[in-house]
Amino acid sequence: MHLARCLPLLALALALAAPAQAAETRHPTPKEVLDASPLADWREPVPENTFYIELPTGRVVVELAPGFAPAHVENMRKLAREHWYDGTAVVRVQDNYVTQWGMPEETPRPMKTAKDKLAPEFTVPGGVASLPFTPLPDPDAFAPEVGISDIFPAARDRQTGEAWMTHCYGIVGVGRDMAVDSGSGAELYTVIGHSPRALDRVITVVGRVLWGMEHLTALPRGTGNLGFYEKPEQRTPIKSVTLAADVPAAAREKIHVLSGQSASYGQWLEARRQRQDDFFIRPAGHIDLCNALPPVRRIPG
Repeated sequence: MHLARCLPLLALALALAAPAQAAETRHPTPKEVLDASPLADWREPVPENTFYIELPTGRVVVELAPGFAPAHVENMRKLAREHWYDGTAVVRVQDNYVTQWGMPEETPRPMKTAKDKLAPEFTVPGGVASLPFTPLPDPDAFAPEVGISDIFPAARDRQTGEAWMTHCYGIVGVGRDMAVDSGSGAELYTVIGHSPRALDRVITVVGRVLWGMEHLTALPRGTGNLGFYEKPEQRTPIKSVTLAADVPAAAREKIHVLSGQSASYGQWLEARRQRQDDFFIRPAGHIDLCNALPPVRRIPG
C-alpha cells in the first residue's frame, strides 16, 4: 500500500489506542488513596504535645513539635498546666497573614515556673541526620530541600546539617520583639493566608493547627497597624488552653493525621502532583510544600 494511504490508517489506530493507554496510566485520585490507606499509616495527635484552645466559637487543636523547638514546647506545657493562657485573647488578625493571641500589653501577667524569654530555636542543628524526612520531588524557592517531617512541613540544608519547620497555612509560631531571645511561647500566631516563607529561620515555629482552623480564620480583621485590635472589646477571649494529656481519653478529639513517612502519604503526594479527578483536566506534575501537608480526618466510628 502507498505510504500516503497508510498514514491516515496509522493515525486512526493510534487514536483508538489512546483511551486504553490513558486508562492504563491513570493515577488514583487523592481521595482514592486515602480511602484505601491502612489504619497503620495514620496516627492520633500525641497527647503530651497537643493543645486544646477553647474559643467562644469552638475548639482549636494544635499539635506541638518538640523535635523542632524542644525548649519552647516545654515552656508552653508549663504555661498551659499553670493556666497562664486562660483569659488571654486574640489580639491581632491581619488579613492574608496571621492571627495572633496572647496577653494584651496593658494587662501583663506574671509567670510561675515558665520563662518569659528563651533562646531562639530557628533551626535544628544536626536536624538533617536526626529528624525524619520525606523529601518532595519538586524544587523550592526558599530552601535547598523541602519535605515532611512526621506531619510537619520542613526544610533542610545538607551542607550545614540544619533543618527547620516552614511557614505554611495553619502553622503556629512564637511571637517575639526585635530581640531574637524575646519569645517564650506565651504569645503565639498561626498563618491564615498565603505562606510567608520569608519568616522561615527568623521566628521559632512550634506546631500545626490540626482541627478547628475556621475559629481563627473567620475572626474580624483588626483595624490597627499590622491588624492589631484597637479596642479591648474587639478581641476574642481565650477561655482556656489545656494539654490533651490532661483531658480524659474519652473526651479527647477523635482525629487522625496521616504520617508523612508512610507509604500512603507517598501515594497521596503523587496523586496530588498528577491530579486526574474529573475537574483537573490538566495535571500540574508539580506540588509545593504548603500544598503537601499530610491530611487530617475524623477517626471512623
